[in-house]
Amino acid sequence: MEYFKQFKKHIQDNNLPTTVSLWQEYCLSDEVDPIEMSHVLSAIKEASFSKSFGVYVENGLELWESLAPSQAKDEIIKLIFDIQTTNSAEYSDLAHAYLKERYGEIDIFAELLRIVGLRENEEFQGCIRNFELLIHLQKGNFCLHTGGWGIGEVMDTSFLRREISIEFDLVAGMKEISFKNAFNILVPVPRDHFLARRFGNPEKFEDYTRANPVDSIKLLLKDLGDKTAFEIKEEMADLVIPEEEWTKWWSSVRSKLKKDTEIIYPKSLQEPFKLNTSKVTHEDMLKTSLSEAVTVKDKIDTLYTFLRDFPALHKDPDLNIYLKNEFGEILLTKDLRESEEIQILFLLSDLNDQAAKKNIPELVRKLPDLSFVLDEIAILAFKRRLLSEIKKNRLDWVEIFTDLIVASKKHSLRDFLYEEVMAENKQDIFKSKIESVIKDPQLSPAAFIWFFQRIIKNKTALFTNQADLDMLFEAFFILMHYVEVSLKDRTMTKKMYGMLTDKRFEIVRRIFKGASSDVIKELLLLATKCQILTNHDVKILHSLAEVVHPELSKLRSHAQEETEEEIIWTTPEGMKKVTDRIEQIATKEVIENAKEIEIARAHGDLRENSEYKFAMEKRARLQKEMKSLSAQMKKMKILTKEDVDTSKVSIGTTIELKGENSENQNYTILGPTDADTEKGIISAQSKLAEALLNKIVGEKVNIGDNTWKITKISSIL
Repeated sequence: MEYFKQFKKHIQDNNLPTTVSLWQEYCLSDEVDPIEMSHVLSAIKEASFSKSFGVYVENGLELWESLAPSQAKDEIIKLIFDIQTTNSAEYSDLAHAYLKERYGEIDIFAELLRIVGLRENEEFQGCIRNFELLIHLQKGNFCLHTGGWGIGEVMDTSFLRREISIEFDLVAGMKEISFKNAFNILVPVPRDHFLARRFGNPEKFEDYTRANPVDSIKLLLKDLGDKTAFEIKEEMADLVIPEEEWTKWWSSVRSKLKKDTEIIYPKSLQEPFKLNTSKVTHEDMLKTSLSEAVTVKDKIDTLYTFLRDFPALHKDPDLNIYLKNEFGEILLTKDLRESEEIQILFLLSDLNDQAAKKNIPELVRKLPDLSFVLDEIAILAFKRRLLSEIKKNRLDWVEIFTDLIVASKKHSLRDFLYEEVMAENKQDIFKSKIESVIKDPQLSPAAFIWFFQRIIKNKTALFTNQADLDMLFEAFFILMHYVEVSLKDRTMTKKMYGMLTDKRFEIVRRIFKGASSDVIKELLLLATKCQILTNHDVKILHSLAEVVHPELSKLRSHAQEETEEEIIWTTPEGMKKVTDRIEQIATKEVIENAKEIEIARAHGDLRENSEYKFAMEKRARLQKEMKSLSAQMKKMKILTKEDVDTSKVSIGTTIELKGENSENQNYTILGPTDADTEKGIISAQSKLAEALLNKIVGEKVNIGDNTWKITKISSIL
C-alpha cells in the first residue's frame, strides 16, 4: 500500500500534476495489488480535481486487463468509467463488451444500454455502475441514498417513464426518482445487508437479532465498518431493539462479544469494535466462557449458545462429563429459580443425562405458575420446549395455551400455541378469547395484529363470515388510530399501513365485497381518523366501496365536506394537550377523588354529608370531562402539509389582513385545542373564523365595525 499512501498525500494537497505523474508511473508497473489499485482510484474519484484527471485515467486500462478475475478487478473498471471524461469510442466498445459478456442474456439489454448512454455514444460516464444499478432496481430490492435519506426499498420501476418509486426510512411517503437522479444518489444494497434487513422486515430482523445477537453485531460491522459502542447503539437502539430494553440487552451481548474470537473487543469506549478472523477451539472457548459467567442465567445462555451454534460439541465425551458435573452442582443451589432449574434439565437432557430426562415431567406437573416461569425464560427454543412438556404433562394445557396466545410477545410463539390448540379442536375456547381482543384491541395490540395477519393470509378457519370480518376491520382502524395517537409507535403504524395497502388494498377489497353499505360508511369514517392514510389512500377506499355499492358514489361529492365536519384538526402540541389532560384525570384526579369519596363516606349519614355530595359532584364532572375529551380525541387528526389548502382561508393557514386605515392584523386558524387569542390563533369553530373561512386573497371581510382586506394566505407548516 506504499503507492496508495503517496497518492493519498498528493490528493490531500490538491496537487493534480504530481498525482498525474505518479499515476503514469504506477501504470507502468509489471504487477499491482488490485485492492491497492481500487483504493487509489476511489481516492481519485473523491478528489476535487477528479474531473480534470478524467483524461488520464485510461492509462490504467492495460494494467486492469492484466489482473486476474476478482471482485476488486470488477470494482476497478467501474471506477475507471466513473472517472473518465473523454467518452471515446474505445471506451464505448470496452463498456459494451464488458456488459455484453455479463448481462447480454437480459431481455432489455439494449434498452439499458440506451439509458446509460451507450447506444448513441453520448456521454456515458459511470455507465457500468449505472447499468448494474438499473438491473438492481427491482421491486423489493434496496438502495442507500447518499444524500441522507437512509436505506430505501424499491416499490416500482418504470422503464417507460425512466423513474422508480422508492420508500426511504428517514423521509415520509413514497418518492419518485428519475433514473438520471438515481445514478447520482443511489447505491445498490443486497437484501442480506444490515440496513436492508433492518428496514425491509424490522420484526423479523428483531427476532433474528434477539436469537443471534453476536451474529447481528458481526453483520453490522461487516456491512457498516468498525463501530464504537455508541455508534452501534445509534444503529440498533429503537430501530432493532426497543430503547427501553437496550441497556439490558447490550450488557448481555457485550459479554458475549468479549468472548467471541471473531470480534476485536475495544479497550476503551472511544475505540471501535472490529471483525477478526482468528479463532480458538470451541471447547476451550466454552470452558472459559462458563468460568467467567457470573450468574446462573449467564451460564445457561452460554451453554445453550455453544450447543446450538456448535453441534459437534455434543460428541465430545470428555466435555460432556465436564458439563454434567458443572451443571449438576448448580442444580443443588438453594436459591435456584424454577425457570433456571427447568432450563438446566433441558440442557442436561440434551447431553443425554437420564436423570434429567426423568425429572422434567415431575417438575412441570408441580410448577404453580407456568406463565410466570415461561416469561422468565429468555431462550425461545426452551419456551417452546416447556410448552411441549406442559401439553404432555398438564390436564389444563388448553386453557394455559389460550391465555398465552394473547399475553405472548412473540408471533412465532403465538403461531405454535394456536396450532396446538386448533389441532385439539378447541376452537370455541380460542374464539372466545380472541373475541375479547377484537372488542378492545387497544389492550392487546400485538395479539390483534398477529390474528389480523392470519386472516389476511387465510391461515385460520375462524372469523371468516362477513359479520366477523366487519367487526375485525372496524377494530383494525380503531387500533391504527390508537397506535398513532397514544402509543406513537411508528414501526407498528407502518406495519399496519403495509397490511392495509398490500397488493393494491387486497384485504379491503375482500372485506368490502360482502359488507353492507352502512358498515362500509362506518369504515370509511374511521379511516379518515388515521393520520398515516393520505387523501389519495382515502379516495382509493371510496372507489373500492363504490365498486361494491354504486349508490355510495353520492358520498364522493360530499365526502370531503362531511369529513371536515367530523375531523377536529390539530397540531402535535394540541394533541398532546388533550392526551396529557386525559392522563392527568385518569392517573391522578380520579384516584384522588376516589380517596375523597371514601373519606367523606366514613363521616356517616350521606344525606347530610356535604363533603360526600361535593366529592360525588366532582366525580361526575371528571367523568363528563373524560368522556368529552375521549370523544374529541377520536375526531382529532394532526395537520400535514398536504392537508392545508392555501388557495383560500382554511384550517392551518395564517391570514394577513389590511384595514381601511392601513393597519395590519394577522390571524392563524387552527382547531379548538390550539386556540390562543393572545397569539392571534383562533379556533376554526369561532365566529371570527367562520367569517374568514373559504375567503381568497383580495376579498374583504367585516370584523366588528371595520372592513379588512385579505392580502396574504400562507400555511403554518
